This record gives sequence, structure tokens and C-alpha cells, in this order.
Amino acid sequence: MTTVQPSPLTLTLDSRDHAVVVRVGGDLDYAGHDEFLHAVTTLLARRHAARHPVRELRLDFSGLRGVDSSGLSALLRIRRRTDEAGIALHLDERPAALERLLEMTGTLELLTAPPVRPGVGARPTGS
Repeated sequence: MTTVQPSPLTLTLDSRDHAVVVRVGGDLDYAGHDEFLHAVTTLLARRHAARHPVRELRLDFSGLRGVDSSGLSALLRIRRRTDEAGIALHLDERPAALERLLEMTGTLELLTAPPVRPGVGARPTGS
């Protein structure tokens, strides 16, 4: 039997003008989801406080090796925060495993839809 070793989460942050790019590598799982969430939300908060607000957050998953429900939860929390701030969220270079997880959980459309602007109202929910 082959044992797959977990791959530690790596994050590379790049910001310019009103855009932020976060390159995600390794596994976005229980072990790293808090680090991911903290890094992204801290960066957004610092940019806002410095009066350099972010209009676009691009998460580049080209280096992602694995993702679990904790990683998905972190993505959903980031989506909520970007919606609250009117920031466009992009999930770039999604590997097959992430795409499959988003499709199976019904969150693909939610995570890739245009942002809800503050004061406009929430995204419609199913009945």
C-alpha cells in the first residue's frame, strides 16, 4: 500500500494597486486552513487600514496538492468577507480535486459568482 505524505501549506502573497494575488501550494486542509484564512484576512485588513483597499482577490491554486472540508470552509469564510467588502474573488488555476470538491458540495457557483456589493442585499438562497 502506498502512503501519501501530507504536503505543508505554502502561501505567497503579492499585492499591487487594488489587487492581491495569493498563490496557494501544498495541502489546504485541517492542518493549514487557519494559517490560510489568517494570512488572507490580515492582508485585506491591513490594505484597508492603509487606505489601499483591495478590489480584487485572486487565489492561485496552481500549486495546490490537496484540499479537504476545512479548506473548503476557509474558502467560504473568505468569500463571506470579500462579499462584505465588495471585493471580487477569483479562484484561479483550480486543480481537478478542488473543482470536484466544489462541484460535489454545490459551492462552485457560490465561490465563483460576482461579489455581492455592500448594501445591495444578499445572494438569493434556495427555498
